[in-house]
Amino acid sequence: MELKDILSISGKPGLYKLITTSKTNIIVESLIDQKRAAVSGNNKISTLEDISIFTYEDDVTLGDVLDAIHKHTNGGKAPSKKSSSEELKDFMGEVLPKFDEDRVYVSDLKKLFSWYNLLLENKFFDSKVEEPKADSGKEEA
Repeated sequence: MELKDILSISGKPGLYKLITTSKTNIIVESLIDQKRAAVSGNNKISTLEDISIFTYEDDVTLGDVLDAIHKHTNGGKAPSKKSSSEELKDFMGEVLPKFDEDRVYVSDLKKLFSWYNLLLENKFFDSKVEEPKADSGKEEA
C-alpha cells in the first residue's frame, strides 16, 4: 500500500484505499471497517501523496511528516485527537520544528494524528520497514 492509493474523501471520516475506478465512480475500501463503497466524482477526493504541511520554509509532503512521526514515536501511536491543543502543537513542534503554526490549525493536527494512527493500525509502516531490510541484506551478501 502506497500513499498514492490512500484517499481522503471530503465529508467522510477516516481514510480509504483505492480499489478501482470507472467512468463515473471510484470504488474504495474504508481503512476503519474495511467496507467497500462507490464514491462519485462529485466528492472532493485527495490522495495522501498530494497533501503537504505548511512550514516557514518549504512545504513538507505528508509522507515525510508521517515518516517523521513514526521515527519520533519509535513506531508507536501519535497523540489522540482528544488531546489538548497545546499537547498537539508541542508534539508537532518536536516532529516538524518549523511547521507554520499560523497556517496549520489544531483541526489539521487532529486529522493528521488520527490518520497516522489509522495507518499504523493498518500496518502501513510495516511494509515500508521491510523494504530497506531486504536491500540491506543484499548489500551484505
